[in-house]
Amino acid sequence: MRDAALPELDPSRWVPLRYLNFFRLVVAGLFLVAGRELNLGEAAPNVFVGTALAYGGAVLALGFPDAARAFGLGRLITIQLVIDIVVLTVLMWASGGYRSGMPVLMMVILAGAGLVAEGRMVLFFASLATVAVLAENAWRYFSGGTPADFLQVGFVCIGFFGIAITARLLALRAKANESLAVQRGEALAKQQAVNERIIRDMQDGVLVLGSDGRITHANPRATELLGSAAVEGRMLTDIDPAFADCRTRCAGAEGRLQRLGASGKLLRCRAVGADANGTDGDTLIYLTDFEEVQMHVQQLKLAALGRLTASMAHEIRNPLAAVTQAAELLTEEKRGDVQLRLVRIINDNARRIERMIRDVLALGRRGETLPEALVLAPFVASLVEEFALGGDSERGVFGIDIAAGATLAIDRAHLHQILGNLLGNARRYASGGAESVRIFSTSEASGQAALHVVDDGPGIAESERARVFEPFFTMHPKGTGLGLYIARELAEANGATLELRDNAPGAHFVLTGRSQP
Repeated sequence: MRDAALPELDPSRWVPLRYLNFFRLVVAGLFLVAGRELNLGEAAPNVFVGTALAYGGAVLALGFPDAARAFGLGRLITIQLVIDIVVLTVLMWASGGYRSGMPVLMMVILAGAGLVAEGRMVLFFASLATVAVLAENAWRYFSGGTPADFLQVGFVCIGFFGIAITARLLALRAKANESLAVQRGEALAKQQAVNERIIRDMQDGVLVLGSDGRITHANPRATELLGSAAVEGRMLTDIDPAFADCRTRCAGAEGRLQRLGASGKLLRCRAVGADANGTDGDTLIYLTDFEEVQMHVQQLKLAALGRLTASMAHEIRNPLAAVTQAAELLTEEKRGDVQLRLVRIINDNARRIERMIRDVLALGRRGETLPEALVLAPFVASLVEEFALGGDSERGVFGIDIAAGATLAIDRAHLHQILGNLLGNARRYASGGAESVRIFSTSEASGQAALHVVDDGPGIAESERARVFEPFFTMHPKGTGLGLYIARELAEANGATLELRDNAPGAHFVLTGRSQP
């Protein structure tokens, strides 16, 4: 009500003025009630009581907002402070001089003046108080006082100026700090609004995870991706047990691919510390809809299919020319050793053509999946037997350590092609010693299983790691560059992931998927 009636009042002056008015009212009441007990007004009791009553009435009359509206805030402050100084001077005279303690109350009033007055008016009030106290002491000197009183009164008057100036400087500094705080608060509010808008409109889901594993904040995209209307305040593992140990399992720039939430979407989960040092206990979890990424990548793949067919035509033309030329020479050549060499050329190039056609056809069968819970141990053992054509010595190159009951939900033909490619690459680059190619399984969170293929070869150079799954990229002179690319495509078609881990010491590939369809 007061602010609505007096919109022109400066809160930085009006608020301390109200406290100063309350102090004045308490002082006036103290003079009236306990003045005699404090030995005040002994020199002129009637003058003391009358002045105290008048002072109390002036405080009540000038302490309300109506007075500020009538006189103006600046003029009202001047009137009140002049009354304070005059009243305290009269009470000091009626109480026996400066030893009555009235100059101390004047110092309090001047300190308040430093907070509510403006500009040079603070020095004016200090000067007025100095003149009043000196005049009262001069009158007392001519009435029989001693000159020594002027020295003590002079110290008091110096204190008037010191307190008034100090209070004014403190008030100016407080006002400047308040103004700066308001500006920074407005800037912070704007920045916070911008940040909230950015987080709200992000295409990635953002979760803020407390040190106890409870979600303290989530943007709308995160709730959409997780298929849950309300996630804030819930434990992360209550939403999906697959989030267990996500702080460590999903750490790093690449994060981890897994199906999460009630919607079962394939999401890339990445966990980072909330601050630069990672010391405050909070964790930021970014969720990226990898299915949308896959759709976009699929469009790029379809666009690249045209380039693939052109490349295939060029690649097939060369071996076909070699086959044709070898066949023509075969009809003319009579020597058996030359015929054998020509037949070998024909067979090698025919297999090369067949391998390229098979890889291209595998792209078309990506969506045709019949997942089943394959028991990994016998499946991997039979596949290794196909590679161990050289007998026991070749079979000893492969070391198998798979739990008896380990299963993986995947299409049988797709797993055969994926593992065939991984084992072929591992055997090509391994040293050939005993168990130089290791195949083992591990159990992951939320019922997932992982199949690892590791060799002891030189590994994959850091500069080439990002390209191993790209189509047409190969490090083998007779390779097509489609093996690992198609292997990952088939894994994703079955809801699994194929990723390259750090060298251990050779290449380390991991196929991760559900253990049950």
